[in-house]
Amino acid sequence: MKETYTRYERARIIGARALQISMGAPLLVNTAKIDPLEIAIEEFQHQVIPITVKRK
Repeated sequence: MKETYTRYERARIIGARALQISMGAPLLVNTAKIDPLEIAIEEFQHQVIPITVKRK
């Protein structure tokens, strides 16, 4: 089942992952891109980011 995120959740997930990548975390997709934000967006599009959203 594909998870539907709000735009705020998407921004938070991508931003947190981009920060991890900029601090040296291993990449989860093969890409030629070097910008952490672009890499995080690509990972999000491929649904491989290991971050979940906890809702009340």
